[in-house]
Amino acid sequence: MVDEYLFQAFVQYWNPAYSCFTFGRVDLVPTIEEYTALLRCLKIQVDKVYSRAVNVLTFVKKLMNITGIGEQWVIARIKQKGESRCIPWKSQQKLILAHLDTRKKVDVFALSIYGLVIFLKALGYVDEATSDLFDRLEKMVTPVPAILAETFRSLNVCRKTSEGRFIRCAQLLLAWFHNHFWNVDKVLYRVFSGNYSPLREIAATPRRDDISEEKWLAILQNLQEEDIEWRAPWLLPDETLYRCGNFDWVSLLGIRGAVSYAPLMVLRQYRSRQFIPAT
Repeated sequence: MVDEYLFQAFVQYWNPAYSCFTFGRVDLVPTIEEYTALLRCLKIQVDKVYSRAVNVLTFVKKLMNITGIGEQWVIARIKQKGESRCIPWKSQQKLILAHLDTRKKVDVFALSIYGLVIFLKALGYVDEATSDLFDRLEKMVTPVPAILAETFRSLNVCRKTSEGRFIRCAQLLLAWFHNHFWNVDKVLYRVFSGNYSPLREIAATPRRDDISEEKWLAILQNLQEEDIEWRAPWLLPDETLYRCGNFDWVSLLGIRGAVSYAPLMVLRQYRSRQFIPAT
């Protein structure tokens, strides 16, 4: 469940120029390292970044590979939603219930999660761009940069128009928020084991749904540095990206476009000095 009032207030503090949240003198950025930890990506995935292959398979072929079902079944279920070709969730749901191959059943369910929750484009449908990234995951490619890129793009659009519904990757951003602004919720964290999952904790924690957008704005406006947990308590990174060659800015390729990411902005979140790069 996503707190829409929180996001409506939260997005007003998004700074598109630096791709960060700015609360007075405090700048915070959802980072590659944090999202890697949240999603529990394997170490081998970190160095393999998603990029579109030159000779990509057709949407039909990708769905055939993922589902293990024949071409005729796939073609019959592809729909056009606006500019995107999609497959409806109802077709995938029936396939999950009836599929005899357990591995393919899990793959179809996972594709549905990516399309309906993380990279939502059209309600109730999984689009072609999502299937393209999902098809690459078998090659041990990390989805983290793509997820961050789509998160930043959604925030940029909401901030630019001063309206609109934030729909992409919202659950991960909510988990990130609650782990940095723990004093807002008065949540005390214990020492975590290697099996700890922040997302499971967030899902299991009851959230108040009676806080209005005005109340959230008042809370965020009055944030002090001591209210912020600079480093998420479950994050223990051994390597931190802070620069790309001689460039201060890194391009993150999402499934529908690229955005800029400034690793220098996040150093304070790892108990170092923050640097403000030139835009």
